Amino acid sequence: MTSKFSILFLCTGNSCRSQMAEAFMNKYHGDKYISYSAGTDPSSVNPKAARVMQEKGIDISQNQSKHVDDLPVNSTDFVLTVCNHARENCPYFPAQIKSIHNNFDDPPALEKNGESEEEKLAHYRRVRDEIEKYVKKLPDILSKNKNQSFNISK
Repeated sequence: MTSKFSILFLCTGNSCRSQMAEAFMNKYHGDKYISYSAGTDPSSVNPKAARVMQEKGIDISQNQSKHVDDLPVNSTDFVLTVCNHARENCPYFPAQIKSIHNNFDDPPALEKNGESEEEKLAHYRRVRDEIEKYVKKLPDILSKNKNQSFNISK
């Protein structure tokens, strides 16, 4: 029996992007990876993020935002930051933990420009779909780069 690699998705509030990434990782790769999500300054799960994830058949509405200090970080294999703020404010991780960065737009910030509810949700859907695509290819990325930390450009 082989042990699963563990992944921590990290963003600022653990309210949207990291929650989506964790949920997609569990859906597509839960047989090979243990996934967590946390924030550097956690808040609560964003209702619009929960709504657009439900459209994909994934319920994150009962998830709780967690602080990175509350998780078993020392036993984590990979830390994946999904926003620039989390990367810049990321706590120190032991050298054996590989870090990967990919900045995704912040739907709550973008929705401020939307006039209708549908326009606001469009931002969440776009970012959700970008995260889903990223997570689907993540095992290949991790296997090719498991000995180094790196950035991924969209």
